[in-house]
Amino acid sequence: MTNLKRAIQVITITLAVAGCSGGSAPIGQSPATPSAVASPPLPTISVALSPPAPTVAPAATSTPAPSSRVYVGVFDPTGDLTKPRWGHTATLLPDGRVLIAGGTSNGSSVLASAELYDPSAGTFTPTGSMTAPRFDHTATLLQDGRVLIAGGNTTIGSSALASAEVYNPVSGTFVATGDLTAARYFHTATLLSDGRVLIAGGWNGSSALASAELYDPVSGTFAATGSMTSAREDPTATLLPGGSVLVAGGDNVSSVFVASKVLASAELYDPASGTFTQTGSMTAAREDHTATLVPDGRVLIAGGDNTSKVLASAELYDPASGTFTPTGSMTAPRFDHTATLLQDGRVLIAGGTSSASKELVSAELHDPASGSFSPTFSMTAVRYFPTATLLSDGRVLIAGGATGSGAPTSAELFH
Repeated sequence: MTNLKRAIQVITITLAVAGCSGGSAPIGQSPATPSAVASPPLPTISVALSPPAPTVAPAATSTPAPSSRVYVGVFDPTGDLTKPRWGHTATLLPDGRVLIAGGTSNGSSVLASAELYDPSAGTFTPTGSMTAPRFDHTATLLQDGRVLIAGGNTTIGSSALASAEVYNPVSGTFVATGDLTAARYFHTATLLSDGRVLIAGGWNGSSALASAELYDPVSGTFAATGSMTSAREDPTATLLPGGSVLVAGGDNVSSVFVASKVLASAELYDPASGTFTQTGSMTAAREDHTATLVPDGRVLIAGGDNTSKVLASAELYDPASGTFTPTGSMTAPRFDHTATLLQDGRVLIAGGTSSASKELVSAELHDPASGSFSPTFSMTAVRYFPTATLLSDGRVLIAGGATGSGAPTSAELFH
């Protein structure tokens, strides 16, 4: 967790104790909004969802090969969220809609509400609320079409949640499921090939965690698995083509009163043995970075911060050799940005922040073939900590996030 995030939490708690109304939000500069470019007609998505029945059938783990889709490289506004939010989750459902859940609207109060984005209509509509308000939780699409919501916290800066729940897109409702073995937020959640979900690391309100656990969607329970070799909050976790999970970077600070200790180390989780083992270290220590599986099976690590500076550097992890090597740097240093694999094999990097007072509107594209980043058109608004979701038709939905004036209701589409 960055010093900026921790500062926001401390400020928020101080305001609450003093009885002040309102909340805190990152302070930033709002660049001029670029001219909108008309988007092509939206396709109609009509995929029926059968009532979900839990399964644990094996799933393919390879990255889809690039398609022939051509991107114009522009962002256009779409319908507004029903509530302003950041620190939320966004999950593509099997029928093409996107579930938006939780987050905060003002940096202090946390939301239980959820909503659905319909790409064919370009609109957001409310759906059932979660059983608890959550911020910095995880959301994972299960193989049966439901969505697992795990952990988080209910008040920014408070202790973590151990509770979890499952969203049913057929009924539009959330129901409680088994509790985590350890309360946590800023953790990772990864769908494994056998249908289970790996939960790893995070923060429990006082220290970073090394523990990990597995969710079984058939029994609806969590069970402990082997611990990581290092405690980590805010790492990344990526399912590799062979079925193992790469966990990289993060912060292993042991107390809110101790300076952050950002990690360069990385490790691999083996679902067959239930153990973590060290792999090669990154070329730079980083947290609040992104990790994206690219079509050739390598993992692109981009940006982040390491307490002393915000990073523009990027690197690639090769599962065959177990090593990281530098690749071209981004056009701007950034952390808490988004990274989305496009249907043409490139990676869209959008938003984030380059300092405690400069949220970003810029975006760029990484080409794995050349190893370089190049600018693309900017978003319609500055966004720090937004969500980015690849839609079924290849467009990318960017929703919410913090701005210089609080959390927006606006959303936009990259195409």
